[in-house]
Parts: sequence; C-alpha cells; structure tokens
Amino acid sequence: MDKQQTLTFNENNIAEFRASNGRIASFGDAPLLLLTATGARSGQRRTSPMMYLADEHDPNRVYVFASAAGADQNPAWFHNIVSHPDDVEVELGDERYPATAEVLPDPRRAEVYASQASRYPGFAGYQEKTSRSIPVIALMLQR
Repeated sequence: MDKQQTLTFNENNIAEFRASNGRIASFGDAPLLLLTATGARSGQRRTSPMMYLADEHDPNRVYVFASAAGADQNPAWFHNIVSHPDDVEVELGDERYPATAEVLPDPRRAEVYASQASRYPGFAGYQEKTSRSIPVIALMLQR
C-alpha cells in the first residue's frame, strides 16, 4: 500500500471504530483502540487504529505493538510517541483517555510480546518477517 492508500484505509477504519463503539469488522473480535499522538516532525495530531493487550494486573495499562505487520521499519506512530510520550490519547470503545507512553525494555518487552503472539499468532509471524525487535509500548491511561 502506498502512503495515500494507507491514509484512506486508516481513515475508514477510524470512522468505523467511532461509529460502532470500538469495533472494526475486518478485525473480528480483536481488542482495538485508537492511538492519537503528536507528529514528531509535523507537530500535527495523528490517529492510528491498532490491536492492544490489556494488562492483567493494572486496568489503567494497555500494551500496543509497533509491528508494522513485520516491516523492517517501525511505524510512524511509534516515532511520534517516542518524541511526545506525554502527549498521547487513547480511545477504547466510546471513551477517550489521556495517556503516557513507555517503550518496554527487555525482558519485559519479550514477555508481553510473547503473550500477544500466543493470543494472536499473526504477531509471531510479524516478528519472523523482520530482523528488528518489535517494540512493545505500555500506555498508562489517566482515567
């Protein structure tokens, strides 16, 4: 997909997410959120739909994965949250929360990624497709 196709795909998914209380038909029952962050270079707010993993011990923490479907480069949203970790918004269902982002170091990164890959095997495939270690980001929701 080129950049314009990706933008249109994301815009359609964002609209569907917001119209259907956090669901996107093509993702089935997978847990989804919208992540909004400030562009690292542009300074513009950017929203990206993605799967997440809820923390079993902390209801205010969710994890997202900078997999880019196994591409060799991190997705743009990852660079945005690294540049502005305290300027993040998360939409879960019809709720919006300010959040802070933290890139997990190993071995915690590997643990959380393995947990997601066991639930959704596509994530194991993403890691197999690339030589980079796919970052895992903890999002702390301010409820």
